[in-house]
Amino acid sequence: MNRINKKLQEEQKLLSIYFTAGYPETEDTVSILQELEKNGVDFIEIGLPFSDPLADGPTIQESSTKALKSGMTTNKLFEQLKGIRDSVEIPLIIMGYFNPILQYGVEKFCKKCAETGIDGLIIPDLPVDVYNEQYMQIFEENGLQNIFLITPQTSEERIRFIDSVSNGFIYMVSSASVTGSTSGFGDETKKYFKRVNDMQLKNPQVVGFGISDAESFQQATQYAKGAIIGSAFIKHLNKNGKNKIADFVKSIRPV
Repeated sequence: MNRINKKLQEEQKLLSIYFTAGYPETEDTVSILQELEKNGVDFIEIGLPFSDPLADGPTIQESSTKALKSGMTTNKLFEQLKGIRDSVEIPLIIMGYFNPILQYGVEKFCKKCAETGIDGLIIPDLPVDVYNEQYMQIFEENGLQNIFLITPQTSEERIRFIDSVSNGFIYMVSSASVTGSTSGFGDETKKYFKRVNDMQLKNPQVVGFGISDAESFQQATQYAKGAIIGSAFIKHLNKNGKNKIADFVKSIRPV
């Protein structure tokens, strides 16, 4: 069974952290992964830096730009992650845009993920229809889950189609805006969370965008299995480097 599925079976609400590979320093990737697991994070999204990250807000864009300027590449990420399963057990998901994956070669990229111990991918600009028709078999052959995003504007028909081709969780974007641009959730967003929850989909939902503290984590997980924090953690890295990661995690979900 995929590590993501095993984790989703746990009773607790799940906390995922996103960070950009190669940030704040090029060789920080592995030590940040280890520190996050050590402090109780349930799974991790590793951002593959890209020059035009359309869905990301300024905080993550800046981290991506710095990582690229420092020499971070797809090949370097795979080199860094070689042997990662000797020290990190929780699910690892690569979040990246389709262009670098296409340039690398989709089949080659998926095989490398499988060899490395990656459990899934989040590719915001890969349409579910294209995945279903052209790439699903490659992902499945390599034991990878492809996680799709939905927004408040996604139709029920589309959500149910995404649910039908998914086999892990659905990434429920809290708004139609970019990451890091909201603070807390209004009534309309909460209604959206409840509406999707009431659809009783076969895949659980994990909320992303706009989660930055314990309050927004609790709001996001009232109707969802878990929540993902990205920009707030990148800001923490900006201020503290790799120090005080334990303090950050405890501020979101106290032990």
